[in-house]
Amino acid sequence: MALLEVENLDVTYATKQRPPLFAVRNVSFELKAGEFVGLVGESGSGKSTLGNAILQLLLPPGRITAGNVRFEGKDLTSISEEELRQMRWRDFSTVFQSSMNSLNPVTRIEAQFRDVMKEKSDLSNEQIRERTAELLQMVKIDPSFMRFYPHELSGGMKQRVALALKPRFVLLDEPTTGLDVLVQKEIIQNLRELQRQQGFAVLFISHDLGTVLEVSDRILVMYAGEVVEDAPKSGMLKHPIHPYTHGLLGSYADPAAEDVAISYIPGRPPDLTRPPKACPYAPRCPEAIQICRQSAPKLVQMWDGKAACHVAQMQWESREEVRDRGLADGPKLKDAAFSEATSHKALKLEGDEVLRVENIGKVYQRRIGFKKSSVVAVDDVSFNLRAGHVTGLVGQSGSGKTTIARLITGTEHPSSGSIWFGKTQVNNVRGRALHDYRKHVQYVFQDPFSALNPAHTIQYLLMRPLLNYGRVNAARARQQVRDLLETVGLSPAEQFENKRPHQLSGGQRQRVVVARALAPDPDIIIADEPISMLDVSIRAEILQLLDKLVRERRIAMLYITHDLLSARLLSDEILVLHHGKVVEQGTAQNVIRHPSDEYTRLLLEAIPKLESLADSQSL
Repeated sequence: MALLEVENLDVTYATKQRPPLFAVRNVSFELKAGEFVGLVGESGSGKSTLGNAILQLLLPPGRITAGNVRFEGKDLTSISEEELRQMRWRDFSTVFQSSMNSLNPVTRIEAQFRDVMKEKSDLSNEQIRERTAELLQMVKIDPSFMRFYPHELSGGMKQRVALALKPRFVLLDEPTTGLDVLVQKEIIQNLRELQRQQGFAVLFISHDLGTVLEVSDRILVMYAGEVVEDAPKSGMLKHPIHPYTHGLLGSYADPAAEDVAISYIPGRPPDLTRPPKACPYAPRCPEAIQICRQSAPKLVQMWDGKAACHVAQMQWESREEVRDRGLADGPKLKDAAFSEATSHKALKLEGDEVLRVENIGKVYQRRIGFKKSSVVAVDDVSFNLRAGHVTGLVGQSGSGKTTIARLITGTEHPSSGSIWFGKTQVNNVRGRALHDYRKHVQYVFQDPFSALNPAHTIQYLLMRPLLNYGRVNAARARQQVRDLLETVGLSPAEQFENKRPHQLSGGQRQRVVVARALAPDPDIIIADEPISMLDVSIRAEILQLLDKLVRERRIAMLYITHDLLSARLLSDEILVLHHGKVVEQGTAQNVIRHPSDEYTRLLLEAIPKLESLADSQSL
């Protein structure tokens, strides 16, 4: 008997004011004891809703409308809340996506472990203390951290209370989202090692395809509320069955390869308030045939996994005698959407210097009681930004990347060194002169969901910089808004200008953020992690847009990221920052393919390599 069984599960969000949204539809799968299963898919595919439904943590108006969830044979959908409360943390547990909100901020770590263990076990105070120390040591945290409060721990340290009682099943919901590759790799390796030692089963929800493939034994792929593929990792990497899985894999590549190219999946997922009767992926699928648009495929066994695809099923059934799967049998993917060979870099154009950064440093003073201390955020950094060129700035969180961006925009001033925009020394600019300077330097923020005011229309948001910097009348500004929307690929503009941000997808919102940065016609754009919050399926789309702007508008771009793949694709030059210092600098290809600094090599080694994963077992 499987440890966890999900059978024909449906989850619906229904209110009186709006039509019901069918977030999870007819999902079935099993999870064996000790198995590590990944769950991937785009935002809105139903991953987190499925996870919450399994743990019976759905909040109104969401509810299970069909199917059941069995844990060791016990149906969790029919037992009482008191029985569930007794089982949580002891039998099954979760690591929430937002570790900042997972622990009580006013209670010490030891007390939070003690509260859970006292409620769920018969351990004495001394045994609880020993168990807490043992658990912290297992995840490479000194036991002295028991006396700390949550805000004094790093993000990775905060996600361990879920494992305190040795549960048999743990659900990980985006546990590494937003973390840089080194921290991410350490957290996942520690969790995998703990899982091996304690033998608990894991369902790992993430849109980070590389990480899921690196650690999982088996992968579930969700699309439009349904599981469309269920296959072992090695088989999925070599021969993905469903075209959607192939599309997701096409958005990932090894940044250190000789030739790097990625693709994106055109179109958008369907509206689940009106779920399609036929294959939900058909409108986006390059392989769709007539039957795909007429009837919905069932999730059936084929080759070494399961898939819901008419085309794949026809290939499988045509091989009744020989059930092997060749390379030609897999889904066909459209040509790469973005590569170095098709980017602005292929033009090899010379660009005039737009901004010069000379030996800048930034030191922050910190005071605790009567003691003062200094934190060096940036230390002796120099580089140039050139028209039509992209300079990549890579490094871990806390390496000084965003501080440099603030110094360039004039938001903060350097403690030493200077920044020159033509003949203007930026660090001496104040008042009206600083306002005029910022017309030439614009910012693309990391999070498109919080960068746009939800109360205003897209037209209003884009008119603001036009009126502030362009000194145009309202009629002219409205026409320029339409031109900007067309420039960033939101066409026809009339369909978007009167919408509010919540009515757009993540990729569309980021395009609006880019359009807003273009409004004053800047010479420099600072793009601070512009794709980190987006699904892998549309990241190439935004990179392609940024590349187009650099090529056509001759903009100088500072591209800040901890994603070495996008840095390799987009950047002409890369600077690697470590503790505020530039430890390596050179062309993108040389820095990533032939790193000379040990820290750069560490960053590259932390990135999952799909080719090697296909021939190996999980970590």
